[in-house]
Amino acid sequence: MNKEDPNKAALQATKVKIDPVVDSETRIKRSRKNKPIVSSELKLDLKDNPYTIYIGRNLIHDSKHLLSYCHGDHILIVTNDLVGPLYLKSLKASLMAKKVHHFIIPDGEIHKSQSSYFKLLDYLIENNFRRNDTLIALGGGVIGDLSGFVAASFQRGMNYLQMPTSLLAQVDSSVGGKTAINHPLGKNLIGAFYQPLAVVIDILTLRTLPDREYFSGLGEIIKYALLGEQEIEQILIDQLPAILNRDEKCLEALIYLSCQKKATIVAKDEKEKGERALLNLGHTFAHALETLTDYKRYLHGEAVAIGILMALHLSVEKQLISADLLQRYKQLIESLHLPTMIDHFIDPERFLEAMKKDKKNQSDSYRLVLVNKKGCLLVDESNNQLITSTIEHFILKSS
Repeated sequence: MNKEDPNKAALQATKVKIDPVVDSETRIKRSRKNKPIVSSELKLDLKDNPYTIYIGRNLIHDSKHLLSYCHGDHILIVTNDLVGPLYLKSLKASLMAKKVHHFIIPDGEIHKSQSSYFKLLDYLIENNFRRNDTLIALGGGVIGDLSGFVAASFQRGMNYLQMPTSLLAQVDSSVGGKTAINHPLGKNLIGAFYQPLAVVIDILTLRTLPDREYFSGLGEIIKYALLGEQEIEQILIDQLPAILNRDEKCLEALIYLSCQKKATIVAKDEKEKGERALLNLGHTFAHALETLTDYKRYLHGEAVAIGILMALHLSVEKQLISADLLQRYKQLIESLHLPTMIDHFIDPERFLEAMKKDKKNQSDSYRLVLVNKKGCLLVDESNNQLITSTIEHFILKSS
């Protein structure tokens, strides 16, 4: 496998001239001309299940490397009806030495469901898969979360590999072993902590990502800046034109720094008993918003962007930070083409009720991640009126 200077290349985010926008098919053909290159590696040093995050280009075509992680005789590639037509054929070609199956689900958060979960299990059982075989999650956060939970529960645990193709999955959901499906009453309420064999991030898959999905991924990156990753904030502000134009040097830097921050936290708190909960900044609000809109109105990163602003607003109300920080991040989120308000009316009482079902809550209080002058902190908030006031501030009033 060809390698650049590990870890350093990803940190050189500079303004460069980029190619004009071209269609997805042309981008894929262009990428196939180049050999697989791993430009960065990150070790997630867990006591029982350490693994590596690989970041690079053309890694979908890296047959030797991928096969080294594909144990057993059978491989099942799980993808969706948007990603599959773009990358499934190439990935299968890289794995020809194995018996390769594929399973396609429709695109969308609504399909991270009990129905999809049992259909996948049915397929594994009907096709005589064993726990020593390997499942590959090829797609965004929905595919990774669903596939990981299937891997965690099939015959009490089978091998799986994360190959995230969306920016959101590359910077967040593919790393750390959180797997889950949604329940009609709440997001990610059914799941397990279950680590992959490795995470393989091919940044060239971002060339075919729809604009809205791309901007949604930036919503997850913002939280790392508030968690103290100052270099991320600097890149988001100083390199804004390059980011909006998907400059791959900037993206590689953002992906590397995001994964590095998350890996550092997860290594100290794999099962979210303490510090890892800080990675949920904005997510209690976001998950309630997604649930109340049936996972159809907002992409996850869009909901997170609104949720982060709600957390900042509540932090201002509790006098933990100044209003200047809230205003600065509102401007940043707007510049990244992300929403800053809930664009339709939702009953604040229903919103509060949805927040009660959040899995982070440990009592009748609401466990929230807020921001202070030193960074982020966990707060068990029992002042319902204060939370309701924040919700009302962000909801568009009915006419």
